[in-house]
Amino acid sequence: MAGLEQTRQLVTEIPGPASLELTKRRAAAVSRGVNVSLPVFVARAFGGIIEDVDGNRLIDLASGIAVTTIGNSSPRVVEAVRAQVAEFTHTCFMVTPYERYIAVAEELNRITPGSGEKRSVLFNSGAEAVENAVKVARSYTRKPAVVAFNHAYHGRTNLAMALTAKSKPYKSGFGPFAPEVYRAPMSYPYRDGLIDKELATDGEKAAARAIDVIESQVGADSLAAVIIEPIAGEGGFIVPAEGFLPALLDWCRKNDVVFIADEVQTGFARTGAMFACEHEGPGGLEPDLICTAKGIADGLPLSAVTGRAQIMDASHVGGLGGTFGGNPIACAAALATITTIESDGLIERAQQLERLITEPLLRLQASDDRIGDVRGRGAMIAIELVRSGTAEPDAELTQKLSTAAHAAGVVVLTCGMFGNIIRLLPPLTISDDLLTEGLDILGRLLADL
Repeated sequence: MAGLEQTRQLVTEIPGPASLELTKRRAAAVSRGVNVSLPVFVARAFGGIIEDVDGNRLIDLASGIAVTTIGNSSPRVVEAVRAQVAEFTHTCFMVTPYERYIAVAEELNRITPGSGEKRSVLFNSGAEAVENAVKVARSYTRKPAVVAFNHAYHGRTNLAMALTAKSKPYKSGFGPFAPEVYRAPMSYPYRDGLIDKELATDGEKAAARAIDVIESQVGADSLAAVIIEPIAGEGGFIVPAEGFLPALLDWCRKNDVVFIADEVQTGFARTGAMFACEHEGPGGLEPDLICTAKGIADGLPLSAVTGRAQIMDASHVGGLGGTFGGNPIACAAALATITTIESDGLIERAQQLERLITEPLLRLQASDDRIGDVRGRGAMIAIELVRSGTAEPDAELTQKLSTAAHAAGVVVLTCGMFGNIIRLLPPLTISDDLLTEGLDILGRLLADL
């Protein structure tokens, strides 16, 4: 696969005839409830390129929604998976355990924020990790309520949907949802600044606003956990104002409330640190529990909850687990992924990509007032699009830009509560040239629109 040429090439219109045929088969066989952003069907992918069944090569600025952070079919992962498949594919860790599950837990305990004794448990998806983190927090505190935030996205299972803020497409028509879930205001510097300049830059003030809501609507005596993404993902790549997260954590510690960091999208070098919590405050933030998935295993289904030993060990024996959780093949991939990040300097690479992405976007913003905000960390950068001369979200322009980018062979994603954000999540192994070409195309298309 290393032979997949790292250049953009369009040999047909997007989507091409072979993809269109597969789209017909998909419509006849797959539930229409599953959306597709870009109906090209993939034949191969490596580095920063996705090749479709028509032979088109597209620049990948999505990484399968922040999953193939180290690049598709990364060599160490391919080798590790092949070796594990030949040994055994499954026994269930709860029946006859195996060493690689323990090795992944040991690695997670080592690399996640926090210096104290930790424990981990493995699952399949980010939503599963979130649900189990809440279970652990409730078990430890003996309290029922959970607080999530505006603009949050935590998954598609029932409790995770309740924690998620956005109704369509995630929640609409799927209720009733899990009870005892409450919502507090997130720090959103760009939009907060439209109301109160100080609120945009003073994270402690934004935290005080959230804590007022929590104390008046829930109360610490009933609250098991506060769950938050250190950078809101689907909600719009919102980086909270400096001081917001440390102030929340401090309140949680003083009130016997478990602080859960959902690093499903931000983890594993994506933001220019192994975990986004490391950017917060002097010495980084140390959450009580941390949820991980997506980039953990280069595309194989795996997730985890890692946290302080006394909290993680509070659940009764048999209370945590799942048939496929910590599957041996996914564990082999995760160990190879962590090795690749650390051996190949991919944390530093994410920091380089932040400069390579934001500098041209900021230049573009200076000449185009439809770009309301450019924000993010590492290789997790957003462009918030607004109507010219206003801060009014422009979802229509965002959709047109995304569609035009796809037609030009650049894979991008949209997000945000108002549908007005282009999010960029390139693999950390993308070449400078490919990344620059993709950004240049985006800039030209925006000018054309």
